[in-house]
Amino acid sequence: MSSPRSDFTAGVRVVAPILLGVVPFGMVAGAAAVGVGIPAAQAVAMSVVIFAGASQLAAIELVGRGAPALVVVATVLVVNLRHVMYSASIAPHFARLSARWKAGLSYLLTDQAYAVSVLRFERDPETSRRWYYLGVALPLWLVWQAATVVGVVLGARVPEGWHLEFAVPLVFLAVLVPAVTDRATAAAALVGGAAAIAANGLPYNLGLVTAAVVGIAAGMVAESVWGAGGDEEVA
Repeated sequence: MSSPRSDFTAGVRVVAPILLGVVPFGMVAGAAAVGVGIPAAQAVAMSVVIFAGASQLAAIELVGRGAPALVVVATVLVVNLRHVMYSASIAPHFARLSARWKAGLSYLLTDQAYAVSVLRFERDPETSRRWYYLGVALPLWLVWQAATVVGVVLGARVPEGWHLEFAVPLVFLAVLVPAVTDRATAAAALVGGAAAIAANGLPYNLGLVTAAVVGIAAGMVAESVWGAGGDEEVA
């Protein structure tokens, strides 16, 4: 029989294996922030406020290159645009909750929390939506913050000559490759990457923002052109 406690526990059990991948990702994000000169307290605050690995790494990269604050904020917003789609998809499952609950749950929204929760909601209508979601999302938040703090502490003790900033593009590649699953995402990745190289010399370090917008546009065009064929898996 479904209950808040059992559903919360079920969420924790499902997300447990995913946490193994969150730990090194968070540690690299914390170490990379310190590596580009961001003070430890600000690096931890960034993790708490943004709570989004890909956009945090993008922000760290731009801060390290001296980009204006407006460019950093715009980049974070562009990278996190996918959360708008996640919100639109998962919102009907929380329609009966109060605005306060919705605000709290929206803060905890991540790629993993969305994917795992929506799958469960569609398969088992009896699941307590908020408690299962919390069982998935809260451990992700806690482990991410703890891993970031560990990365900040360790990163602060690493000699400057080790150039931790190289960890940022390496982690981006690790995040990118598994995400390329069909023609549309392949087109977005290839065009966005080419645009990033071509726009590298733009003033105010606008290259990353430009590449993100161009990549998203390329993916949308590819999906509209190929239609159902765009869902074909990349070999």
